[in-house]
Amino acid sequence: MSNQTPHQVGSPRSDEARVIPLRPPAARPERGPGERPGDRPADRNEAREPLWRDLVGDVLRRERLAQERTLKDVADAARISMPYLSEVERGRKEASSEVLAAAAHALGLSLGDLLARAHTRLTRPARHSRPATTTAPYNGLCLAA
Repeated sequence: MSNQTPHQVGSPRSDEARVIPLRPPAARPERGPGERPGDRPADRNEAREPLWRDLVGDVLRRERLAQERTLKDVADAARISMPYLSEVERGRKEASSEVLAAAAHALGLSLGDLLARAHTRLTRPARHSRPATTTAPYNGLCLAA
């Protein structure tokens, strides 16, 4: 048996890490036995929204393959480890802007080119799924100052 004194539930000891949930427990959807993420309609709607890291990784991979270059070649040119670049391309790592710029430059793209291509992929489904409700000749993004 331990010589430590019991502590109150919810108050961490000095040697324990404090865990703060991202969502309160009441806001988390409860799943039934055997239910997996994506089984519910609400889960499927959330899953359709692509993650930024997936989009950027996909753009990097498509450009690399279009140039018929190997992962090692691009990783060496960008001074990034090959396993890390692979993880970025697969959307498993949230890369810093420095890493993204290095990978883009190794492929002959600017960081702006990379982000613009990812933005185009992000907004493409939204453009095709909405009916045109305007007679304006330009249906793109409008910024006003």
